Amino acid sequence: MFIEGKTKNIRSANDHEFIMEFKDSVTGIAGVVDPGGNEVAGTVEGMGKSNLKVSTFFFEAMEEAGIPTHFISSNIEENTMTVEECNVFGKGLEVITRFFAKGSFVRRYGDLVEDEQDLGYYMEITTKDDERGDPLITEDALLILNILTEKELEKLKELNKKASIEIRRILEEKGLTLIDLKLEFGYSKKSQKIVIMDEISSGNMRVFKDGKSVKPLELQNYLEIS
Repeated sequence: MFIEGKTKNIRSANDHEFIMEFKDSVTGIAGVVDPGGNEVAGTVEGMGKSNLKVSTFFFEAMEEAGIPTHFISSNIEENTMTVEECNVFGKGLEVITRFFAKGSFVRRYGDLVEDEQDLGYYMEITTKDDERGDPLITEDALLILNILTEKELEKLKELNKKASIEIRRILEEKGLTLIDLKLEFGYSKKSQKIVIMDEISSGNMRVFKDGKSVKPLELQNYLEIS
């Protein structure tokens, strides 16, 4: 099996394992880079390798914290990561954690919230649907549409909170502020567990340093990843 994606290509490795090849392409709209975009906006040299290194760093950190992921190993020279095969929930879910109000949250609730307002820990879930702009979905809808069972929903929420708080802690140790974060979850065929899947890189998070946004290729340097 071979799947060509916007920022990664995926191919079968062996039983219940896949290889993801990280590309230098970036998403956005009308040529403007936006990690949450649904179209390819262009390429940035070194982006694929940087995202692979940062993802490897965070997946290994998740393992140390006892948080299950689909990660098996990485080959930095070949820009590839070997992962467990996962079934997605529905047609795919993205879990967004917001520690501070920014971006689409402010656009939606601008009359009620100030830019960069502290939100504590706020989680929302969207469905992966490019045509519909990855719409938000409520917990009730996830259950009614049989996308998740109650037990799966509670486990997903538990893992997301533990993971996002751990990622925030790691970044704070480097003098960085995590504004928001997007994680994807699936059901691993190998481990038979709900796990974090896809990647955990600069394209999945908004990070500030001294009040200024950290550019995607800068995150690797701040994390001191060679």
